[in-house]
Amino acid sequence: MSKWPGKYVIGLTGNIATGKSVVRKMLEHLGAYTIDADSLAHRTYAKGAPGYQSVLDTFGQWVLGPDGEVDRSKLGRLAFSDSEAMRQLEAIVHPLVEQAVDILIRRAGQNVVAVEAIKLLEGGLRSQVDTIWVVYAPEEVQVERLMRKRGFSREEALARVRSQPSQEQKVAAAKVVLRNTGSYEELWKQVTAAWKHIYPATDTGPVALKPAAKGELRVQRGRPRDSQNIAELLNRLSGHAQNLSADDVMAAFGEKAYLLLQQGEQIVGVTGWQVENLVARVSDLYVAPDVPFEQALEALLKEVERASQDLQCEAALIFPVPSLAAQENVWKKLGYERRTPQSLGVQAWTDAAIESQPAGTVLFFKQLRQDRILRPI
Repeated sequence: MSKWPGKYVIGLTGNIATGKSVVRKMLEHLGAYTIDADSLAHRTYAKGAPGYQSVLDTFGQWVLGPDGEVDRSKLGRLAFSDSEAMRQLEAIVHPLVEQAVDILIRRAGQNVVAVEAIKLLEGGLRSQVDTIWVVYAPEEVQVERLMRKRGFSREEALARVRSQPSQEQKVAAAKVVLRNTGSYEELWKQVTAAWKHIYPATDTGPVALKPAAKGELRVQRGRPRDSQNIAELLNRLSGHAQNLSADDVMAAFGEKAYLLLQQGEQIVGVTGWQVENLVARVSDLYVAPDVPFEQALEALLKEVERASQDLQCEAALIFPVPSLAAQENVWKKLGYERRTPQSLGVQAWTDAAIESQPAGTVLFFKQLRQDRILRPI
């Protein structure tokens, strides 16, 4: 039994590039509250956070970038090449991450919580969770993913993969083993089967559309099984600026969720959005031209904000195309400001904007809560 009464806590782990984050997103689609402990680790040594000075005292000023923030790439290269440096870094970061995880779980409204952590088995969280899920991937899948997503050379990817303990050690500690060979659909089947041991009545099939009343706008959540319809919708509403297949959308469900805007029997709008590190990011936003823009935008963003606040988000970042961004009065009425990433004032928000903003889009920002969730750490 976990240390959090009333919560069933899944400890989710696996080696680098096995697909842990994809599984975490799948669990979020199914209704769990999820935490990326590795992203929280980066927040512990941001400028002004409690681990910042400790990192400087331990590793020196050379790890700083021009903006005074710790340069994660410099710190990462040091830690991955020197086991003693890794031990020192973990001694600073792990207690702060565990404190942050505790805060988030206690405040979560959901009964099931999944905590993704690559070092779950090596830290104190191992004894605090109810169950351990391990994601396993063949080495070649890990290497291909690192080359494609992080731009590593094959030699760099192999070195990073082989610098970690064997996957078999994690598999031996697991209650549930998810074998990720690279097929999203096969992985989804494994995750939903394991989830049904927690919630046996879960329905993971496509959602039947109920016609909205005449003129009414209704928002519903898209599901992975709706990938073909979502692909066609995104292609049509983007004027084929996007050229997506059902497989593309199925794979995208490993990173984001989709909200569909319905009018009558027609789907007339869509958002693709995700939550990482307590920041909501809307990377896809399209509305049919014959639908009143203000009402459509309000309906979609109201649901994004509601779901984001359920996930304890601190801020929302929206990235519309210029034609939608031009209606400044509508955005202002809904509480959004046109901003640049560097003007956001909180490093985690700035990082999120830089990492997430698609080319050719505009950034709109809204702070969702005044009490910064992780300020206590």
